[in-house]
Amino acid sequence: MSEALAYQVGTQPRREVDPVTTEIVRNCLIAATEEMKTILMRTAYNMIIYEALDFTVGLFDAEGNTLSIGIGLPMFIRGMSETVKAKIRHYGLARMKPGDILLTNDAYITGSHLNHMTFSVPIFHDGIVVGFSCCMAHWPDVGGTLHGLTTDIYAEGLQMPIVKAYREGQPNEDVFDIIRMNVRLPDRAMGDLRAQIAAVRAGERRFLEMIEKYGRDQVVGSLAAIMDQSEAIARERVREIPDGVYEAESFMDDDGVSIGKRIPIRVRVEVRGERMTVDLSDVAAQVAGFYNSGYTAGLSCCQVAFKCLTSPLDLPINDGQFRAIDVILPPGKVVSAVRPSAMRMWMLFPMTVIDTIFKALAPAIQNKVIAGHHADLVVTRVSGRRPEDNSLFLFSGLIGGGWGAKHDSDGRCATVAINDGDTHNSPAEQIEAKFPLLVERYALRQDSGGAGEHRGGLGTEQIVQARSQIRFHAQIDRVKCRPWGLFGGVAGFGNAVAIHRFGEKEQQFNNGKAFNIVLEAGDAYIKRSGGGGGFGSPLDRDAAVVADDVIQGYVSKDAAEKNYGVAFLPGTTNVDPSATAARRAEMRAKGLPVDDPVPDEQAAKPHGHVHHHHEQEVMSDEERLVIAMSGRCCS
Repeated sequence: MSEALAYQVGTQPRREVDPVTTEIVRNCLIAATEEMKTILMRTAYNMIIYEALDFTVGLFDAEGNTLSIGIGLPMFIRGMSETVKAKIRHYGLARMKPGDILLTNDAYITGSHLNHMTFSVPIFHDGIVVGFSCCMAHWPDVGGTLHGLTTDIYAEGLQMPIVKAYREGQPNEDVFDIIRMNVRLPDRAMGDLRAQIAAVRAGERRFLEMIEKYGRDQVVGSLAAIMDQSEAIARERVREIPDGVYEAESFMDDDGVSIGKRIPIRVRVEVRGERMTVDLSDVAAQVAGFYNSGYTAGLSCCQVAFKCLTSPLDLPINDGQFRAIDVILPPGKVVSAVRPSAMRMWMLFPMTVIDTIFKALAPAIQNKVIAGHHADLVVTRVSGRRPEDNSLFLFSGLIGGGWGAKHDSDGRCATVAINDGDTHNSPAEQIEAKFPLLVERYALRQDSGGAGEHRGGLGTEQIVQARSQIRFHAQIDRVKCRPWGLFGGVAGFGNAVAIHRFGEKEQQFNNGKAFNIVLEAGDAYIKRSGGGGGFGSPLDRDAAVVADDVIQGYVSKDAAEKNYGVAFLPGTTNVDPSATAARRAEMRAKGLPVDDPVPDEQAAKPHGHVHHHHEQEVMSDEERLVIAMSGRCCS
């Protein structure tokens, strides 16, 4: 990989097949991958799989091309296919046998971190491989350090090369022994392993049932026709975009090593006829911290954005939808990192790459893009021992945030970031039942949505109290790079993290990163997800709608006056029409509102107290005590 690589999904010859059979096969694929999802969710041992849905399942043809994906994480859209292809290259179809199950978690193949164990079953029919069933799922622990920042892959846990977890139907106990010896909670790991195997075997079973019922030639022909149809739709949508070259840039706050050193994200999109080329050559080089992702993740960034713009609701998700996009991505970038770069937080930077692709294309397709979103899972890692039995627990929590507004509607509130499509946040009841933690608060974050004719979605605030000693880590970004507005819209709040100990001032972390913080019983960590950017000038938003936002608690009266130019009758939430008209005219003349300035990087201290324009969020002991006591009423 010494040169920049261009990626293009290959085409297949068109076949004449029965259209009725084609539609049946289409729905069989969707049903099969949905069944695989259900089986995994109902049999997995760890909450990150069965509650958060941090996994993806799929069916692939004999060459590893995607036929259908049951989305958990959209960013696996490329990783699973490339992992199947790597397994084909490694073994060759001739060395695969019925009953084999192939396993790897190689981060530089999957494009993600070592926590993603990927199982694949070659599907045989009459002695011939006709496809693959695959499942990639997140294991909470694969060894490696629990504490602090990693700077190479070796510190991040067990690296499993491509191996046969099952040989001709028999478990490879050597592989299983290696796994057990390298994880802290082997019973849970092996439980998730069995759940994934059940899922991929279900996919194999349904694929073979489809062939037995309709015949191999008809099924193969139908699969080709489905991908051809998907390709045609995507090409038609690309033709609707005006030809041209579109560019945009953004940044990530830092890599956790060089505090305050921004990491540039620059994209170039070229549209010519029915083809789109996304050039990521100017994205930052891979970083010292653990925010890198592999080459397949870089491809996924472009394909996720492309699908959102061309065929967002078309199912099944298949490789035909990506034949009209080319990706230029040199090796060694933050989304095409090479060994031995650290990959633990692989998912963060790709989200902003996708956002920036939308930003680049906004002038060309104003009605098909959204303003910036919070673009972070707001992940924290908590570990400790349960007081009742001294057993180890590991918990990775995420929360929803605000999405950008569109040309005709407000952004979504409290929604998980684009990387993780169907992923859910962890229910408070599950957190409290399984870990010595108390969720004191999980609420919408007032004023966090960027002002606009259409308002950005609101982020959330979650306060979690430790009931015993824990170690806390936060790996959050987009604190400084706030979700941008479009066409006069204002940026939303950035993400934030803090801790609070009674008797002390709330401690905020300027770059969203906190490593190996010991919290005692009664201490709390606080996560605040960003809001979405606004779309269109806030001065064009109906004043009555702004007043309703104030009544609902989404927007404060101060923000309504400052950002929307809405004046209220004294002591009420009733709009003063004449004062509002005058204020808005004055603001237009002055070019207001504008984004608040980003804090000076040089002045920022890693663990100082940050003053934002939303001062009401910094809580006193008394405010936290009221929340905490209301949460303890039944303890």
